Amino acid sequence: MLNIEEIQKMAAKIVATSPAGNQLLLIGGFRYRLLDESARMSVDLDYHWQGELEKKQQELIALFQTKLLPEVRRAFGYEGTVKPAAGPDSESGDVKVIEIAFYKVDVPGSRIEISVDITRIECLDAPIVKTCDGVVFLTATEADMIESKIIAVLNRVYVEARDLVDIFLFQNRFGPDAPERITKKLAKLPLKPVNVSNRVRMLIDGKKQYVRAIAEIIKTQFTTETANRIMEGGGAEAVFNASIRVIQDKVGVKPAE
Repeated sequence: MLNIEEIQKMAAKIVATSPAGNQLLLIGGFRYRLLDESARMSVDLDYHWQGELEKKQQELIALFQTKLLPEVRRAFGYEGTVKPAAGPDSESGDVKVIEIAFYKVDVPGSRIEISVDITRIECLDAPIVKTCDGVVFLTATEADMIESKIIAVLNRVYVEARDLVDIFLFQNRFGPDAPERITKKLAKLPLKPVNVSNRVRMLIDGKKQYVRAIAEIIKTQFTTETANRIMEGGGAEAVFNASIRVIQDKVGVKPAE
């Protein structure tokens, strides 16, 4: 059966080698998976774009329709659809989402779905290039990538447990100047120091729900061997605690006792 990673790799390669992908930065969990051999499997594709998000969304939809769908059909015999996300995802000015689905006609349970998110992250550095199987991918620096995870945790309405997991996995990617860089980035957002402190407190107060969500990620987005090692090292609670310590250290805000 077709798996999500096969499609992600095909889609990312098509974007990286097409005019529509010029100046488009591959970011997020799949960037870590593809270019940094992350232990965590991702379920979507994320791109950073400085320009008009909706216009780039339409360009990528056309690209996937003309190149990705036929390629998957030839290689695997799966039919597919590509469309802009409907509902709440389509109403956000901060992210535009493309929904891609593949399926075998008349084969129940064969359908797989991937979302492609086009968004913006705060970057202090110029883009860099990384390679995989001879393909050159434009991406954000290691510092901008991992700092964006902390910014997301502090700034999103709904905190994604996967960001906490990535902070845990790639905590060594923070540079010595990370607190100063993160402060600069937060200054560009509608956040005050008290709001940052409150968000850290909210994370800690919601520990049980985040630990449950992290446990599900460990179960579904890691190999059995890696998941077993994490469990032997304290499991989801240890991942949560470590990520919170990193956030507190880099943001410089300690929760009230």
